[in-house]
Parts: sequence; structure tokens; C-alpha cells
Amino acid sequence: MKYVIGVDLGTSAVKLLLVNQKGEVAHEVSKEYPLIHEKTGYSEQDPEEWVKQTTAGLAELVSTANVDVDAIEGMSFSGQMHGLVLLDENNEVLRNAILWNDTRTTPQCAEIYEKVGKEKFIGITKNLALEGFTLPKILWVKENEPDLYAQAKTFVLPKDYLRYRITGELQMEYSDAAGTSLLDISAKDWSKEICEILDIDISICPPLVNSHDNVGNITADFAKATGLAGTTDVFAGGADNACGAIGSGILSPGKTFASIGTSGVVLSYEETGDKDYEGKVHYFNHAAPNAYYTMGVTLSAGHSLNWFKSTFAPEEDFATLLQDVGTVPVGSNGLLFTPYLVGERTPHADATIRGSFIGMDSSHKRKHFARAVLEGITFSLNESIDIFRENGKTIDTVYSIGGGAKNEDWLQMQADIFNAKIVKLTSEQGPGMGAAMLAAFGSGWFSTLEECADAFLAEAESYEPIPENAETYAKLFKVYKDVYTQTSSLNKQLMDFRS
Repeated sequence: MKYVIGVDLGTSAVKLLLVNQKGEVAHEVSKEYPLIHEKTGYSEQDPEEWVKQTTAGLAELVSTANVDVDAIEGMSFSGQMHGLVLLDENNEVLRNAILWNDTRTTPQCAEIYEKVGKEKFIGITKNLALEGFTLPKILWVKENEPDLYAQAKTFVLPKDYLRYRITGELQMEYSDAAGTSLLDISAKDWSKEICEILDIDISICPPLVNSHDNVGNITADFAKATGLAGTTDVFAGGADNACGAIGSGILSPGKTFASIGTSGVVLSYEETGDKDYEGKVHYFNHAAPNAYYTMGVTLSAGHSLNWFKSTFAPEEDFATLLQDVGTVPVGSNGLLFTPYLVGERTPHADATIRGSFIGMDSSHKRKHFARAVLEGITFSLNESIDIFRENGKTIDTVYSIGGGAKNEDWLQMQADIFNAKIVKLTSEQGPGMGAAMLAAFGSGWFSTLEECADAFLAEAESYEPIPENAETYAKLFKVYKDVYTQTSSLNKQLMDFRS
């Protein structure tokens, strides 16, 4: 039996999957690493932690999986998007990586629109200038750490830096490059125009490769540290959401998934890069060959549920916390939650908006609040589906992955709020499986990723919308959307009282 490894470099941990030719996960290992929050709105990581924990995780995987290392043919990657890793002329890291959930760059986003022009910028990048993206981070370092910026020879994203340390080769692939705000999405090349207008030397942009490209073998030192064979092929990999799409079979028109992790994502396949969503949703290059995808993001999806649990039920597990939500009526008896704990991305792109419970009274118990949190997260995701449908996309089936696929009540809630069939896959690995599939495809196991998906992925169960629930949620969704409008000004005023 042959194997490949999918490396999923997440925000809080790296997950390593050993996958065989049947698509079965033969073994998996996860290793955590810390976040660094020096100030409100700052979110950083030490890239060396990624390397150290991935190396340790692979060594553990090899030593405990009980397979011949020569049978492990390839490795590929999924990674957290947008994070800035600045390197000097020796490819040494100049500072901690600034991550996707860092929100310090609001002034730099305004600067981009002022100098480039909002319409021109969206026309090139297909996306808004957002605090989480890479270009505003580059400008922030340039303006606030000029001596350090002067030493920068190039930049990469998190999984591309990890891959460099494994192979000694430095590149960036298209699906991650699309989230930097420096890529001309349609032309699949770095934008000279944006670089020139913002006085950025385009030479700091690394060479571009396809996600399934073979970019070399692991180094002798890395083979020694992990126990892997030095002949192990390495493939470029993709952004976590692009790999999540591959790992969910989102490889043809009309296919859509909803992923609920720390953040939440609704992603839909696009055949071309020339549609105009006016920046309302993200529009990126897919990790699948010659394809694209549109995506809406809820910044605090699973994070909202984690916050609720740690604040109100720290000693309980999630199953206990949520065991009674099925007994609560649709709409949580008039209680609404907006999941804006760290601002919001789609459709508002607002770093100052904050979450709220609206409509609470003395009849509400903890189970009502728990259900309202689940409903609020799902309403936020539905705003992206609403935009897709307004632009002519037909969405009648949604594949659910991540934390939202682990609870039956939540799966039915998604069916009712999205008013679509919800499908849960037998594999819930998402991005890690997508990375493994890129390695399998790159290794020649299949002639297309679609063939790989047919072999690796299977449906476990499905949930149909209940008409009366869908009707109630459609009415409540209109109220949910009004909460943002009614509270945005209040939240801006409250920012003056935050430390």
C-alpha cells in the first residue's frame, strides 16, 4: 500500500494525516503552538514554532504509524492564509509572522484605497483591502518598522515558509497568493501596477507555482530529523480554504461547502476569474488546476461557541453544553446573537463591530443562549449564501465540514437557515485531506482531482430543510441583518472605552 501525507498548518496547531490509496486516514498526529497577542488587535506567531512542531509531529507519525517510509510517496500542505513572513537576503525570518486575524492595519487599508483607488484595486485583486490580508501588513511594517523593512528581500505565507524549511526551495502557490492583495487574480501574476503605486519593490514577491506542482524532495537534514525517506516528493499545496474545498469535493460548478472552525467559511466553485461580485465576497484562485472560488467569511464562528463555553460552562464539554438545544424552539424564543466578537468580514468588512445578544428576557435559560449562538453563527454564514444567490448562483446542496458537522441539531439548523440540503461527509478532515489529495494527484495516483475525490470522499448522511422552520428562519434572518445596522454606530462609540 502506498501513502501520502497531508500537512495542515492551522492557526493553533499543525495536523498531520497519513492517507492511503483508498483515501483512508491510516494515522494522524496534531501538535499545538502558541499565539502571541502583545496588544489589542495584534496576533502573531513565531514561524520557528511551525517548523519545530511539524518536525516533531512527522517524527511521531513515522515512528507510530507502522508503515514502511519508502511507501510514503509524497507530501503536500494546507495552511492558514494571509500571514506575513518577512525574510532577509539569507531567507532568515526578520520578525514574528503577522497573522490573518490581526486587525492593526485599518489605516493601511485606507491608504490602499486612497492611492490605488477602490474600484481599480477590486478590479485587479477581486477583493476588498482588508485588515487580515497580507499587503496591508507589508505597508504597516514599512511605515512602523522601516529599518526592519529595509532588510526584507522577500515575503512568504505560513505554509510556504514551512515548505521552504522542508525542501530548501522558496515559492508561493496561486491559491495563497490570491489572498495577499498583490496578485492579479485573472492574469495569475503579481500586479506591477499595485506595487508601483504603493512603492513596493515587486522583487519581494516570490516565484509562483501551481498547487499540485512537485517542488522538490525533503532535505537530508529534514529526513534525518523525521525519519522520512529522502526521496519523499513535496508538492506545493494550497490555502486552507482551497484545500478544504478539495477535501470536500468542491471541484465543479454549483458545489458549495460551509466550514465552521475558529472562523467560518462558505465557499463555492467558480469556473472563471472574470465574474464581478464587487468585492462583497472573496474571489480567489482555487488549488484545483485552472479554477477559482468565491468565499464569504465569518470571523468568529467556532470562536463564538468557544467563547460562550469558556465563559459560561468552562467545566463542561461541548456535548453537554449543547445537549438541550434541540428542545428550544426555532428562533430561540426571540433571542438573537450576532457573532461579531472580533469584528466581521462578510459582508460588512468592519473591524469595530462587536457581538450582541438581542431580545433577552427572564424566560431565557442557558439552553436558549446556546441555541442562539448556533443560530447567529449560521445566520452570519447565510449572508454569504444570500450574496451568491443574488448574483445568480444556484445553491441547493451544501457540504458541511468542521465543528458545525459534529452536532445533529446544528446540521438541521444549517439546512433550515440555508434552505438547502446539508451533506455530511464520512471524512471530516477537510483541509488536511485536501492537502493529501494534492499529493496523491501530484504523485500520479489519479489523472484528475475529480477522480481522486470520487475515490477518497463519500457522503455519510444528509439533512433536508423543514419547510416551516425555513420559513421562520427567513423572517428572522431579516431581523438579524438589521442588528448590524442598528448597532454599528453604538459599537464605534464603545471603542473609546476599550483598553
